[in-house]
Amino acid sequence: MIDLYYWPTPNGHKITMFLEEAGLAYRIVPVDISSGDQFKPQFLAFSPNNRMPAIIDSAPANGGDSIPVFESGAILVYLAEKAARLLPQDVRGRRAVLEWLFWQVGGLGPMAGQNHHFNRYAPEKIPYAIERYVNETNRLYGVMDRRLATQAYLAGDDYSIADIAAYPWIVPWQLQAQDLAQFPALKRWFDGIAARPATLRAYARAEEFRSTPVVTEESRKILFGQTARSTR
Repeated sequence: MIDLYYWPTPNGHKITMFLEEAGLAYRIVPVDISSGDQFKPQFLAFSPNNRMPAIIDSAPANGGDSIPVFESGAILVYLAEKAARLLPQDVRGRRAVLEWLFWQVGGLGPMAGQNHHFNRYAPEKIPYAIERYVNETNRLYGVMDRRLATQAYLAGDDYSIADIAAYPWIVPWQLQAQDLAQFPALKRWFDGIAARPATLRAYARAEEFRSTPVVTEESRKILFGQTARSTR
């Protein structure tokens, strides 16, 4: 059994998508990020960056004590190795998947996240910041589109954790001020993943929880106002 500490954000969706795709048994433990659940001591004990998702695997492949894992990219690699699914075993295939997985966690996620922040949550509209992150998101969409013009999936012919990592960050393309019609190969890939039964099941789980953060002054401080001192 996998305990998934989750809230319905792009990074949370990555893990439910994988778990549904692989058919692993899991239980969701909600972490309401707008009310500060991510700062509770019991959560910080295994997720020290005060971010979800995180997992606790109570039945590791080699037995022994439960294994906690934090950071969505690390969780996807861990689960893929546990299930022997969606991460090739050969050197070249594994290399390609990890390249695109790290591309997502180091580029698409952070840039689209800043796009969301300055467009939707910032208390004041800062034109330079909005233009900067909308343009960078657009550039990254272009990177994906060029790749997918010659490949069925990001890492080649087969669906992988690289695709699972990237897909939830494309779902809110309209909120990112993008036009998916301008990226035909990306749109083909996006529509195909959206129609997968596991994707539909994963996003159905999100309906069990409030998916839109309640952004009050208090929740804004919780979500965006933390420093090293305040998270001690």
